[in-house]
Amino acid sequence: MIAVIGAGPAGLSAAATAAERGEKVLLIDSSPRLGGQYWRHLPSNWNDDRSLHYDFSKAQALFDRVLTNPLITRHSNAHVWQAEKNDGVFTLFVVRDGVEEKVIADKVILATGAYDRSIPFPGWTLPGVMTPGAAQAMLKSHGVLVGKRVVVAGTGPFILPVAAGLADSGAEIVGLYEANNPIRWLLNLHGFILNPSKIAEALYYMKKLRKHRISIRFGKSVDSTSKGFATVNGKRVDCDVVAVGWGFVPDLSLAGILGAQLKVDGDGTVVVAVDSHQETSVPGLFAAGESTGIGGSTLSMIEGVIAAGGKGKFARWRAQVFARGLQRVYPVPTNWQAKLNDQTIICRCEEVTLGDICSSVDELGAENGRTAKLFTRAGMGLCQGRVCGRNVSEIVAAKRAEKVHDSERMGGAQRPTAGPISLGELGDGLQKKF
Repeated sequence: MIAVIGAGPAGLSAAATAAERGEKVLLIDSSPRLGGQYWRHLPSNWNDDRSLHYDFSKAQALFDRVLTNPLITRHSNAHVWQAEKNDGVFTLFVVRDGVEEKVIADKVILATGAYDRSIPFPGWTLPGVMTPGAAQAMLKSHGVLVGKRVVVAGTGPFILPVAAGLADSGAEIVGLYEANNPIRWLLNLHGFILNPSKIAEALYYMKKLRKHRISIRFGKSVDSTSKGFATVNGKRVDCDVVAVGWGFVPDLSLAGILGAQLKVDGDGTVVVAVDSHQETSVPGLFAAGESTGIGGSTLSMIEGVIAAGGKGKFARWRAQVFARGLQRVYPVPTNWQAKLNDQTIICRCEEVTLGDICSSVDELGAENGRTAKLFTRAGMGLCQGRVCGRNVSEIVAAKRAEKVHDSERMGGAQRPTAGPISLGELGDGLQKKF
């Protein structure tokens, strides 16, 4: 049996491909609906799926393939909190609807996706300040508009569909700010040539923004926020909500637990190392989608097919060229630390400030993110450093006039558990075995 973890574009493609090749598949996902973070399956009472999903027709086709194939079993509202491999067999410990189960699989495909990358700034922990992904998730999953007057900022193509979706649903986008210069698109012309569908997608969102009279303001970013307004390049912008995002961070928890080799991508992001068949350094363990490098839904679907034994290596190469080009077009500004002050919270779980981290270096001799964590508790909260870990490492390195070593970046991605489990669930013991 093949266990596919994650029901986003990569996981759905992998599950459908494997089942159509005659394999028995168990699809495990934490959401009650198919689609993952990218294709959140909308409630049936929504009239226009395309207002929130440029390529929802692709999603619906995958949904149909998965839902109608008798070889695919779905475990929704479930997450794998621990995993191991012994004697060539994988054992996955799953919590589903409050009950712990044990799943035995011959092959595992990790399609665990990614989450928004956050960079701290004064006021980023205030109510009404969130990531673009959070604003979009509220809209896609629940039809909830996060505010009437919204600022969308950061860098990357993702801020375009977020702004367009919010505007379509009635929000006034009082500012759409891209930190980088549009001339940087010249760095990815070859990516567009190899992937002409991306041009159509860009034009689709530009048309939507023009319909709502929304202009992208380039070279600008949010300096700070306060109740009722944001400061952008020194100018006050009145708003209800500020949605700021700086790309995405892969979820590598299960890959690390199972011992898969990791590597550092060109932009400093830690990803899973895979071969041409999407297989990791652990035999029988495959990875597809954002965990192998942030590349978008098209690349994720192709990788899912390949991980399940299908074809598509040339298509993958074309999509990878485009994805690598995006890293050059949308780098995270290197001066983000200059906006911080000693009171700026860096680790929101443990309320650790910049001043605390700097003191751990100056007064206690912290040498890297790990020792700063031990001195300050930064990264010891509920998110286990998923949000703040990279930022802490980069702050310490800058304070010491050094660079963050790849070993530290990869070490920060390693965690003993992949998800939460209550003491009650753990104490009850395994209730089921699949």
